[in-house]
Amino acid sequence: MAKKTLLCILELSMILIGSGWISLWLLKPTDLWTRKWKGAEDRAKSTVFGYYGLDFAVYTFPVISLAVIGLIYLYLKPIEPRRRQAVRPTTTFASPLVVKTFIGVISIIEVLAASLFVIFLAWTFYARVSKDLKKLMPIKTLKMSIWQLKCLRVATRFGLLAEACLALLLLPILRGLALFRLVGVQFEASVRYHIWLGTTMIFFATIHGVGTLFVWGVSNYIQDEIWKWQKTGRIYLAGEIALVTGLVIWITSLPPVRRKRFEIFYYTHHLYVIFLVFFLFHAGDRHFYMVFSGIFLFALDKLFRIIQSRPRSYILSARVFPSRAIELTLPKDPTGLKYTPTSVVYMKIPSISKFQWHSFSLTSSSSMHDHTMSLTIKCDGGWTNDLYNMITAELDSDADGMRCMPVAIEGPYGPASMDLLRYESLILVAGGIGITPFLSILQEIDSLQNSIRYKVPTTIQLIYVVKRSHEICLLNSISSLLVNQPSKKWHLKLKVFVTQEERPVATIRELLNDLSLIRTVNFSSTDSSYPVHGLESPLWMAAMAGLASLVFLIFMVCFNHVFVHSDEKSAFSMKVAVPSKKKADKEKTPSWVADLLIILSFILAITCSSLVAIMIRWRRLKKEIVPVSQKQGKPLDLSSMDTRGVVEEDEIHFGRRPNFPDILSEFANECGEDNVGVLVCGPETMKESVASVCRLKAKGFITGAKKKKPYFSFHSLNFTL
Repeated sequence: MAKKTLLCILELSMILIGSGWISLWLLKPTDLWTRKWKGAEDRAKSTVFGYYGLDFAVYTFPVISLAVIGLIYLYLKPIEPRRRQAVRPTTTFASPLVVKTFIGVISIIEVLAASLFVIFLAWTFYARVSKDLKKLMPIKTLKMSIWQLKCLRVATRFGLLAEACLALLLLPILRGLALFRLVGVQFEASVRYHIWLGTTMIFFATIHGVGTLFVWGVSNYIQDEIWKWQKTGRIYLAGEIALVTGLVIWITSLPPVRRKRFEIFYYTHHLYVIFLVFFLFHAGDRHFYMVFSGIFLFALDKLFRIIQSRPRSYILSARVFPSRAIELTLPKDPTGLKYTPTSVVYMKIPSISKFQWHSFSLTSSSSMHDHTMSLTIKCDGGWTNDLYNMITAELDSDADGMRCMPVAIEGPYGPASMDLLRYESLILVAGGIGITPFLSILQEIDSLQNSIRYKVPTTIQLIYVVKRSHEICLLNSISSLLVNQPSKKWHLKLKVFVTQEERPVATIRELLNDLSLIRTVNFSSTDSSYPVHGLESPLWMAAMAGLASLVFLIFMVCFNHVFVHSDEKSAFSMKVAVPSKKKADKEKTPSWVADLLIILSFILAITCSSLVAIMIRWRRLKKEIVPVSQKQGKPLDLSSMDTRGVVEEDEIHFGRRPNFPDILSEFANECGEDNVGVLVCGPETMKESVASVCRLKAKGFITGAKKKKPYFSFHSLNFTL
């Protein structure tokens, strides 16, 4: 009872903090906020924290505290599915609303959230511009006409819209400190929010920069202002550098570049450091505190990932499939590492690249495999092809075993609960390598079938679409689940569609039994090899985030009292939006010094937190984890598995694609359940086809047809390879 009460208090706290932070952004453009905030800053200047402490506490710390409270909440909340209940029309908020090739599948709740954000941007722009135009007066030192001043003000306010997008830009790509986990959204799904926000930010920033340069050009100020690094006021050159850097990052992240030249995308994305530093110099410290929360959490998250990827582990074995796919088996900590189905890990193999990390879906279940974890990789890119060639070359040699291959692992990252178990029936639709998350789901369900605590779905239908029949070998790890179906408390039916082969070459039973197509290689290990330990507890990360925030604030206070005189602090962040001529400069210290103090305090806070985190982790690893030997970590050999008992009702179709409307209708008639979960992982066209059918079925459910129909709940999974 006390634990439930504490969870309720934490939930209420997160709601209040989140609502307060959103309200702050809504009130900021108003005259009321301007007057009240100016008075609050004036009063704060006389305190030990100064205006910078107030800015950090009001603008930055709410999001950090939201992450800290959320981590404590996830630590206390048990990993269990929500209770099964009758489907209500309100649950359709998660159903697909927009199914378009260009933008993909978008749910009702996503459309609602995007609409509210657009309304917020429109309100901010209107409130700022209308106030500027009412108070617009000609500036004697500037030979600009009224229309030029208006254009300059409008261009400046577009910069504030880009700032609002930047405040949210890094939140969707957090992994360990992921805020989206609190609402059930995994990292792989939230990445597209990062893409949307980044594109919107670059759009507004480009209008801001081009508009300002245009006004400078027509007013003959461009030669004076474009290369200026002012002592006070906005540093225009810094803004130009930030804009160019942002455009380079955005262009190299477009799908044609990202898919065909991943290395270019990967390395140019690290220019975000330059972008953020010059944004700080351009906008000033007060504006930077508005976006600092996402930057602060992202830096901590990256720090935790680096620490948690140590010490390095190694690959136990690899199985090479004929479809140029590889299944890697890694040792894991049998006592502390548990993960939910559909989890992913990030892997770096130094012998291939010392800097590149790639994400892969786990195909094993932590409930069934205590000492090992497996992941399957489709080798169709530069990095994955190097891995494939390295392993196949060793297989073709006469060596008995391959040399030790060290790897660094981040994760696993997965959902906070197993909500897929709340469905009475499941339809799993996979295309190609998209089968990987479903392998872990099916193994997890099989391990829980005798559990008293969990109630597994009674009927599951797996629809697997492949180009060639030899790709069916990827089902080898779940072939044991396809035998002895009558003994199971749940029923699994398999339907395979081979699209590019017209004539049947074999049955499912024969394809699964033909293990001669799969080659296996075992790797040697060293005495210093360690199993994958995984993430630290959410409570540990919450403590480190709180410590870093406190250390940052302490350093900021100390540096400002040492380097800044009390009569100068009020002038640090007074940034003017118009070009500046020679002005009387009463400040002894350039305004960008305050920006440097933020950077220095931030670096020191991250460094101190790193040292504490490293010491705690290594002491724990030294006490709890011992190096694993080859015998301890030897993976389960499936080559001797007999799949002659595969049930005859499993189907394989050649030369055609699945007809999803007919499949879902047939399944509805067979299962007779009210709540059916539809999980799809594969090409975008497949997701859109299934989402369209589920959307039509949902409309029929809401309108209340006379005949009782099940509700199909659509979920899109992102396979990583």
